Amino acid sequence: MTALQQVNFTAMFSTRAIRTVCTQLCCPSSRCNTPQLSPLKLKYSAPSARKNSQAEGFKEQGNAFYSKKDYSEAFNYYTKAIDACPKNASYYGNRAATLMMLCRFREALEDSQQAVRLDDCFMKGHLREGKCHLSLGNAMAASRCFQKVLEMEPSNREAQQENKNAATLLEYERMADFGFEKRDFRKVVYCMDRALALACACHRFKILKAECLALLGRYPEAQSVASDILRMDSTNADALYVRGLCLYYEDCIDKAVQFFIQALRMAPDHEKARLACRNAKALKAKKEEGNLAFKNCNFEAAYQLYTEALTIDPNNIKTNAKLYCNRATAGAKLKKLNQAIDDCSSAIKLDDTYIKAYLRRAQCYMDTEQYEEAVRDYEKVYQTEKTSDHKHLLKAAQLELKKSKRKDYYKVLGVGKNATEDEIKKAYRKRALMHHPDRHSAATPEVQKEEEKKFKEVGEAFTVLSDPKKKIRYDNGHDLADDGGFDGGDFDANNIFRAFFGGHGGGYSFDSSADSGPGNFFFQFG
Repeated sequence: MTALQQVNFTAMFSTRAIRTVCTQLCCPSSRCNTPQLSPLKLKYSAPSARKNSQAEGFKEQGNAFYSKKDYSEAFNYYTKAIDACPKNASYYGNRAATLMMLCRFREALEDSQQAVRLDDCFMKGHLREGKCHLSLGNAMAASRCFQKVLEMEPSNREAQQENKNAATLLEYERMADFGFEKRDFRKVVYCMDRALALACACHRFKILKAECLALLGRYPEAQSVASDILRMDSTNADALYVRGLCLYYEDCIDKAVQFFIQALRMAPDHEKARLACRNAKALKAKKEEGNLAFKNCNFEAAYQLYTEALTIDPNNIKTNAKLYCNRATAGAKLKKLNQAIDDCSSAIKLDDTYIKAYLRRAQCYMDTEQYEEAVRDYEKVYQTEKTSDHKHLLKAAQLELKKSKRKDYYKVLGVGKNATEDEIKKAYRKRALMHHPDRHSAATPEVQKEEEKKFKEVGEAFTVLSDPKKKIRYDNGHDLADDGGFDGGDFDANNIFRAFFGGHGGGYSFDSSADSGPGNFFFQFG
């Protein structure tokens, strides 16, 4: 190739390159210090320079958009700069900073790591890598990065502060692990809230917080956290597990099982999802078995099956509340009223909004004549749900409470509230003879006084319960004195006794002078 052809060949290159070639060709023997360039190297030097210049232009545009907080456009221009010059560490560093502002920390971490691979002395690259690790919850990796910065610049305040943040994050993790082990879920939530203030993009912390919220019964909050993660990553097995856990604890067992199965598809070794799925299926089966036994009036079997179901998962508050109430219903059928009351109380302790448990307990209180407690439960129900049925139940309990504060004439005679007329007469005959003062004339004054009081009460009871009109008013809770139907102040039990026994020739003789008192009757058994 001639000198002229060589010059024409290099016309495409920069002026400096042409000048160098011409000098070397015209002065082949010259000893200039400029190194001789081969045609192959000359072929690429000018395009490389143009690309570098173009990349710098993209970077400057990216900087301008970054300053305006238009991070999406800044990202686009930093990407163009990297495409033009992929070996420049600062371009990756700039794009990492932009991705961090866009909260895309995993991508920012990759760019930061690439930047320090290209230039291990790139201090900003190490600092940004540490910040990304911290935001993603990897405190130990973050600390290593900040230590690297401090080795290069010991007085770097930002690295010093971030290193302290990494140490704080590790401490919150330790406290949360200890709290979870001790089942102190509120403490775990507290620690995770503070950890997430330092590691806002850490899915692991969010999942742990959501799981503890579910275990605390704060299902809407737990579902919100899990759903946020699933919107970003629909295959996140931990988030699927927490979503299923919330449904499971809200007694939506069929839907919960679907989420557990989906979580196991994403992560076959997910032990928590496997255990929850097994518990959910077992709980549903045992509960349905108990319900079937109850429906078939096999109350003993139902009671036992509900008891077994309660041992499956103590953490399932809502389902266990229903199981306690179901067992209370079976217990009431078996006349285990005190146990039924205890079971209803357990259900209410687990779920204080469970109306059915209040109603069941109130009925048990009524059956055991604990009317004040029954009124309290019915008032709670009526305040929550103001229905006509609940109002009627409350009024009935209030009436029984009012009646319970009077003398219970049925108890005085020792008969049930559905006793017949003959049963009432037989009961009076027995009690009147048992408590008649003359029968206890040889007793101490205290005993005589007590027996005389009981004799009078027996007479009162018979007077009311043997009269159909008075009995109806008494059963309806009316005050008989106010209605004018009975005045205990003028009542004489001896007259009732005489009327009952005197006309029957039952072998009794009485000696009652005008000045004799009730205690001076004489009678003998025939």
